Amino acid sequence: MIDSGLATEIIRLALEGGASDAECTLAEGEEFSAVVRMRSLEKLKDAGSRAAGLRVLLQKRVGSSYTSDLSAEGIRRLIESAIEIASISTEDPHAGIPDPSELGSVAGDLQLYSPDISAIDTDARIELARQTEEAAFSADPRITNSEGASFDAYAGERVFANSRGFLGSYRVSSCSLSTTPVARQDDSMERDFWYSSSRRFGNLETPTAIGRRAAERTVRRLGARKVATQKVPVVFDSVTARSLVGNIFDAVQGDAIYRGASFLAGKLGERIASENVTVIDDATLPGLFGTSPFDDEGVPSRRTVVIDRGVLSSYLLNSYTARKLGLRTTGNASRGITGNTGVGHGNLYLEKGARAPEEIIRGIRQGLYVTELIGSGVNIVTGDYSRGAAGLWIENGEFAYPVSEITIASTLQQMLEETESIGSDLEFRGSIAAPTLVIREMTVGGQ
Repeated sequence: MIDSGLATEIIRLALEGGASDAECTLAEGEEFSAVVRMRSLEKLKDAGSRAAGLRVLLQKRVGSSYTSDLSAEGIRRLIESAIEIASISTEDPHAGIPDPSELGSVAGDLQLYSPDISAIDTDARIELARQTEEAAFSADPRITNSEGASFDAYAGERVFANSRGFLGSYRVSSCSLSTTPVARQDDSMERDFWYSSSRRFGNLETPTAIGRRAAERTVRRLGARKVATQKVPVVFDSVTARSLVGNIFDAVQGDAIYRGASFLAGKLGERIASENVTVIDDATLPGLFGTSPFDDEGVPSRRTVVIDRGVLSSYLLNSYTARKLGLRTTGNASRGITGNTGVGHGNLYLEKGARAPEEIIRGIRQGLYVTELIGSGVNIVTGDYSRGAAGLWIENGEFAYPVSEITIASTLQQMLEETESIGSDLEFRGSIAAPTLVIREMTVGGQ
């Protein structure tokens, strides 16, 4: 456990050293990873870390530093370094930390830490990875190889303090179990994956369930073919749909907005998507990966509706980007141990619809069901969208055959406007989540 009093002591010493304001972050954690491949242990990592970061202001000049040496001498050097950097920095008229009235923390247990993860010993963790890979091998004889299976875990604590009187801390834990099998049939060889993740070990899917799901996803890709270039409806499964929510985040986060580097700059209050689209950022949902009691400036976490039934209702901001835009922070400050804050998200998700994915697919005469996206051909400034893809071809409401080596193209503007159906299968496997969704028309590039 970290002594939170160290953070307030560092703040006190920084102010005595000449800082007009200061922020201090303390963090420690233990990281574990076991990778099994072809039934043998391939990689084992068990590491711990502890560090302190300091950001100081000399009026409108900013400097920051960090150290893993928490001795008195290490702290002295940390403070001197941050102040020295600030003294030679250029003034930034928007530099500062939040007003005391904006500081605070969400009360109550947000279920961010569970002791059941630490209770699992190393041998048991390795065995979980081995069982997951074995379940994939056993599910189908066409699974002949593997890129491995892994059990990963983390437990840590974060303390934050500033010179405006804020002091807060919280503990976190997480674990995940995954595998990536490889299938072969004739001249076709394919890979896919599945995983489960949670802040509590007891909530993980079983090794058998994960391995079988990974095998099913893999073998259904065997015998993939190209399709002719055409314009058709495109269905994103719940895994690939998350990337679209990530694209929305990139377009609404404050840094992109004040720089004018987003196709959504200047669009607050305007309709930018179909009425089916509601996107929410909520860092207060208990037990999820994007949850915390406060952001990395000490501002309370909150629920922010970003897109409300197609209308852009809020950007996501920290205090700096809020000042640049003449707005108020939305509690989305994010940073590592030190440095200026960026803008992050909590649990960012597309609100689910009423239709099951199977029902959505039955309603499509011809189209593409996307299960993998390749490359990063998304331009947030213009909205242009073009990515490699693989998946399943839909004919008369059923999966007809797998497809690969294709591209899908449109613009984010058109994709948001033509989101015509959203599934009911919203599930959080990370801090960004989305259900299955249908874009009315995209260009599928193939033969």
